[in-house]
Amino acid sequence: VQLQASGGGLVQAGGSLGLSCAASARTFRDYIMGWFRQAPGKEREFVAAVSRTGSRTTLIDSVKGRFTISRDNGEYTVNLQMSSLKPEDTAVYYCAASGSSWRGNRLDLNEIDYWGQGTLVTVSS
Repeated sequence: VQLQASGGGLVQAGGSLGLSCAASARTFRDYIMGWFRQAPGKEREFVAAVSRTGSRTTLIDSVKGRFTISRDNGEYTVNLQMSSLKPEDTAVYYCAASGSSWRGNRLDLNEIDYWGQGTLVTVSS
């Protein structure tokens, strides 16, 4: 599965931005899809995930109420809609595919089978 992320850019604090990740394979629906991010000098961290059918999602506490993850199994895409952005959201965002079972909590790095190339989100204060 190849993943191609897009939609990053520069936005002012309080603004909104949408990320999209397109997958290459019809096996897309076999995977939990997620987003991770990596800020400068920090480790890559889990942000959000959506179950195979799209009926369940999980997000880290710091983005709950501001970010929404969704997927379209017909179009092989997963989206991350971000609003009320803060400077601390600045990072390279990566989409990811995991063949793990859905547990309803964060995905660990070692559960990821495929990574997208990353897209930079910069939030200015």
